[in-house]
Amino acid sequence: MARLAIILAAGEGTRMRSAFPKVLHRVGGRSLVGHALSAVKAAKFDAVSVVIGPNHENVGEEAKRFAPDAKTFVQRDRKGTAHAVMQADLTGNYDAIVVAFGDTPFVSAETLARMGDAVKGNVAVAALGFRAADPTGYGRFITRDGKLVAIREHKDASESERNITLCNAGIMALAGKHAAAILKKISNNNANGEFYLTDAVEIAAGMGLDCVALETSEDEVRGINTKAQLAEAEAVLQAKLRQRAMEQGVTLIAPETVFLSEDTKFGSDVVVEPYVVFAAGVVVEDGAVIHSFSHLDGAHVGKQASIGPYARLRPGTKLGAKVRIGNFVETKAANIEDGAKANHLSYIGDARVGENANVGAGTITCNYDGFGKAKTDIGAGAFIGSNSSLVAPVKIGDGAYIGSGSVITLDVPADALAVGRGRQSVKEGWAKRLRDARLALKK
Repeated sequence: MARLAIILAAGEGTRMRSAFPKVLHRVGGRSLVGHALSAVKAAKFDAVSVVIGPNHENVGEEAKRFAPDAKTFVQRDRKGTAHAVMQADLTGNYDAIVVAFGDTPFVSAETLARMGDAVKGNVAVAALGFRAADPTGYGRFITRDGKLVAIREHKDASESERNITLCNAGIMALAGKHAAAILKKISNNNANGEFYLTDAVEIAAGMGLDCVALETSEDEVRGINTKAQLAEAEAVLQAKLRQRAMEQGVTLIAPETVFLSEDTKFGSDVVVEPYVVFAAGVVVEDGAVIHSFSHLDGAHVGKQASIGPYARLRPGTKLGAKVRIGNFVETKAANIEDGAKANHLSYIGDARVGENANVGAGTITCNYDGFGKAKTDIGAGAFIGSNSSLVAPVKIGDGAYIGSGSVITLDVPADALAVGRGRQSVKEGWAKRLRDARLALKK
């Protein structure tokens, strides 16, 4: 059964009061449209189309990150949801076309698949509904003899229809063989002059075709239109992610203070202390401990590693087993091998740190010259004295020793000592003579 998913992502999101398209805002470290497309991918649709707004190439680029084979179409004039659907290419031989939204991040793959499976036989339209705690403002599902016959907007509903609690979630499936005929019959003869996808139900019924209503939870079809709703969605997702992590055996000492991303991966017996943030693309292996106030982004933490407190792991960081990254240490594009340590106050960027090497406090890898990045290579068992600057490109050999306070600009052979600092000079009595002279001037 060939299925096409169409994601409508053309909205400006003016109520977000943001320069960014609404669907690029993030929940759980992932864009809203990324969530929608991840569900589509998991549901194994045969083709994906994304309808974007004019000058929203960034939405198309984001869509390609999650669905590289997706086709993008531009809705230049916003004339309603049915008009948006008609911008996509519907000419393929699809059994089902499922229309979802880029600002509804919690719709599951199972629900999307269920929608596609519902349009078969004489069923031409399947619409997704939910039981609203407060149905005010939502379109109502009008059913007769177990079949969906209309979706009535709240403002147009009669008093008895307003008592219906099964409300329209917006997501709809159309049988491929009937989709074009149904869409062509939708008119814009309404107060807003727009083409509404909800009209597909009455049109299909008028054509002698069946329509069905499927039901899901209100939380699953939660749409996001404002920053307040974005924050509410984040809170809902974080609660789920924390619960999932703990069920997998992660110890969250203060769960409500830990923020996870949708793709955060944990091994067994991981401990996370309070106030830790996991941005996208983080893997933490068995037995690692993440201490308080640390921030991890695009990093891989090895088994039994210890991170923080107050550590920052930036994208491209890869830590081996039993690595120690201490307080106020920042890493970026760094491969730090088994047993190596950087216990405090250091920056390690574009570097390799070999097994069991020790990076002293205040060490800086000087990786950027204003034009490009260069690499620092620190060998196994090397000792980098405190307050050293390693000016890349530079290689420190295995077992080498760097004297504290050094500026290293040349390669250091294995097992050698390198000291790169000015010779100390002591002038007896100089400080007292200076003070006496200054006091004399004041008098």
